[in-house]
Amino acid sequence: MSDIIQLLPDSVANQIAAGEVIQRPASVVKELVENSIDAGARTIDILIMDAGKTSIQVIDDGKGMSETDARLAFERHATSKIRAFADLSTLMTMGFRGEALPSIAAVSQIELKTRREEDELGTSIRIAGSKVEEQEVVSCSKGCNFSVKNLFFNVPARRKFLKSNQTELNNILTEVDRIVLVHPDVSFSLSHNGTELYKLPAASLRMRLMNVFGKKINEQLLSLEVETTLIRINGYIAKPEYARKKGMHQYFFVNGRYMRHPYFHKAVMEAYEQLIPSGEQISYFIYMEVDPANIDVNIHPTKTEIKFENDQAIWQILAAAVKETLGKSNAVPSIDFNTEDMPNIPIYQAQAPTAPTINYNPHFNPFDSHSDRSSYSRKPIEWEEAYRGLEKETSDIVRSKIQGEDSLFDPLSLDLPEEEEIIPSKGNDIFVPSGITNEAAAVSSFHYQFKGQYIVTSVKSGLMIIDQHRAHTRVLYNRYMEQIERQRGNSQGMLFPEMLHFTSAESVVLDSIWDDLTAVGFDLSNLGGGSYSINGIPSGTEGLNHAELIRNMVCDAIEKGSDVKDEIRSGVALSLAKSAAIVPGQVLSDTEMNELVESLFACNTPNYTPDGKKTLAVVTMDDIHKLFK
Repeated sequence: MSDIIQLLPDSVANQIAAGEVIQRPASVVKELVENSIDAGARTIDILIMDAGKTSIQVIDDGKGMSETDARLAFERHATSKIRAFADLSTLMTMGFRGEALPSIAAVSQIELKTRREEDELGTSIRIAGSKVEEQEVVSCSKGCNFSVKNLFFNVPARRKFLKSNQTELNNILTEVDRIVLVHPDVSFSLSHNGTELYKLPAASLRMRLMNVFGKKINEQLLSLEVETTLIRINGYIAKPEYARKKGMHQYFFVNGRYMRHPYFHKAVMEAYEQLIPSGEQISYFIYMEVDPANIDVNIHPTKTEIKFENDQAIWQILAAAVKETLGKSNAVPSIDFNTEDMPNIPIYQAQAPTAPTINYNPHFNPFDSHSDRSSYSRKPIEWEEAYRGLEKETSDIVRSKIQGEDSLFDPLSLDLPEEEEIIPSKGNDIFVPSGITNEAAAVSSFHYQFKGQYIVTSVKSGLMIIDQHRAHTRVLYNRYMEQIERQRGNSQGMLFPEMLHFTSAESVVLDSIWDDLTAVGFDLSNLGGGSYSINGIPSGTEGLNHAELIRNMVCDAIEKGSDVKDEIRSGVALSLAKSAAIVPGQVLSDTEMNELVESLFACNTPNYTPDGKKTLAVVTMDDIHKLFK
């Protein structure tokens, strides 16, 4: 029997490794830029075509490579950072495993031009699918110039599962943000299809944050700094008053590397407990420096998950540092017992109470018609006038009871005509949800608002209870979706336009929903540099925080990460409907309740909101009878 175990060819092994290291175009950008930083580059230019699917070019002014190094760099496990196993515990560079370049070369067509400062001429290498096609001596500038074209050209299954250009570009910008925030001393530029998205000069950390997230973030930041024998922490946290539910910028870095760490995130948020509303978040940019021997960065292929040896102790140090920073900035309310500036409060002097007096007429006799009643005289009650007509009304009630006219005794139909079943017609089709019979769909024209939140109305089978906020959300959602489809949103101009600022990644997402925002009635202007102005708002949304509303829409689109245009439109319509719908506790008139109920049942699916929550429920007569057994 022949042997069945064989060594994989290098090309296949490289493609397997590429599946772990190179997941999408953003992975290529991350690896190349990190290599440039490790090479000591002070200026890095990134040029992207078609969100990296067609071309990715990274140019730096780093050390460059010799002819031999340039060739060896594309061999698996070739690295300049490790000579012995002990070096793993002292690494401070970004990459070290020697898998990035061979993995990229295995699934793309790559060209490298590089030259060292002491060399007169450089080296050019072309590789496609791990095969070296050409190597020659060329004239080029100092540093490295990597050009990666046709990513996954030889792995069609991987290329097929790439997302839309907007999604992939957003992923690239997210990776670039994580790098530029930890290297403010390096200049960066990024262009996509010839349009410059980033132009970040070398600056201080605070200035880099302002260049990326806008100048307004400067007023939000509080400096954080603590140093112990175990760890050094510095960076910035946001003031509690700038907390929001969505769109917060939260970054952890350790030894110059971005990381995700839910455990440390909890430490930061617990320091803000009772300072911000429940469910809201704050921005933070926290940089940690620890002994490399006390962490393990190699537990995930992308090295974004890091294991700490003393994570519990670091948790306590981080939480204490955040609390101290908030206390120093007076973000935490304190009790001041200083009495120098206290107002003069008059001293209360007790006084003896006086006994109450009673005034009465000692000569009053209720049985004496001639008694003096001047003190308490009242207009005599005309009892005959009060009872006049009562005999006739009593007779009418008795007569109606005998004739079976029970509607006079039905509190839900008092002074109203009998209930009439709503007949479905064009534009007013009644949707009967599961468990609700046609009899229950016959809604009364009399409605009662309960606790400012629910609308109660009678139906043939019992009582129908409608959540007014959810019902209005369903009605507005259908209206906004129709406006988006017809591109006929009504806009109302603003006297004072509101200003917005987005990062480059957020601006890409905003561009993807720009037409939908315009369709529902928003009038936006791009002022450049990530700044936008809101010149008009949808009619009927007065009083809302429209800047916050648009931010939430962008955040929803980022979290959803959908490439389906219909889902993006649905998200825009739903966000706007939820914000513009009547809130619980809002008192409605009879006319408003009637209009809301009629509009609800004119929808195709009135029993559920667009996100699947119930809008109404029916309490049947059987359920009501059971309550009295």
